[in-house]
Amino acid sequence: MSTINNKPPQKEEEEEEEEEDYMSPLFLAPPTTSSSSSLPIKETSLQRRARLKREAEARARPKSKAELAQEAELRREQAHSTSLLSSKPKSKGLAMMAKMGFKPGSTLGSSSSTGSAEPIKISIKEGKEGIGLESDRKRKLRELVENMEKTEKKQKVEAVDYRERMRKEREEQRLEGQIRGAQKVAEGLDTDRGKEGGEEIEKRLLKSIPVVWRGLVKAREENERDKRMRRDLEQHAMSRLPTYDDEDEDEDDKKALGKKQTVYEMAEDLDEEDEELDEFNGLTGEERLKRLVEYLRGEHHYCFWCKFAYPDEKMEGCPGLTEEEH
Repeated sequence: MSTINNKPPQKEEEEEEEEEDYMSPLFLAPPTTSSSSSLPIKETSLQRRARLKREAEARARPKSKAELAQEAELRREQAHSTSLLSSKPKSKGLAMMAKMGFKPGSTLGSSSSTGSAEPIKISIKEGKEGIGLESDRKRKLRELVENMEKTEKKQKVEAVDYRERMRKEREEQRLEGQIRGAQKVAEGLDTDRGKEGGEEIEKRLLKSIPVVWRGLVKAREENERDKRMRRDLEQHAMSRLPTYDDEDEDEDDKKALGKKQTVYEMAEDLDEEDEELDEFNGLTGEERLKRLVEYLRGEHHYCFWCKFAYPDEKMEGCPGLTEEEH
């Protein structure tokens, strides 16, 4: 009476274990090989039904243009990469070449030939251009790129050269200004000291002037002569016009009205060759300025950079001869 019967519950557990879930991944997953055996697991009916359904859907779906083009491209590449020498059936041309001694993998011609062992590869034309147009276009594009690179390099070089040229021109202009300033100082100091003996410049010889500032006087004389010649021509043209001769006009009035020409006395050797001056002008700007500075220091104890005349030749307090030392 006290015993309990446990058999019915065991039957229920066995029935639950026997029930299988056909939607589980075990039935839907594709068959795989067992780890313990190389034999594949048998495909269940549900797995086979799902596979066939997927394959039918794939066959029923039409392929897009991109997929068709990709498949065609793959087939074409596969055909181009397949050698006709190893393909079957053999062609008649290959059979004739084999009779003449050709072997697949060797080159055409004599045994010592360095020809290519592979045939020329096929280049597919994608566009509608004629034969040779693409290579000509590439050549023109390459030439255009090369010309652009050359132009860019040339512009860079020209920019550097231009900056360097402008720097040199500014330096030369500054140097010429310093030379003219030093020549004017030398002329003033020599004139004040009476080195020329009190003679007027118009009445003396240019070669008697120190060569360091002789060019300044010569240029001034030439400019003055040109101005006077133009003025004389204008006065000569005006003198041909009918004018009224007034007895009350003095000399200044007649000179102003062009009725009287003035005779100017120029340096006697203005048009003569001056080898000493030509040699001095042939020197570089730095050398001419150096000689001017040395002349001012030696003749007048004057420093062009300090802008000061020292009492003696020792010139105490002057840093030196060059502009950098000041």
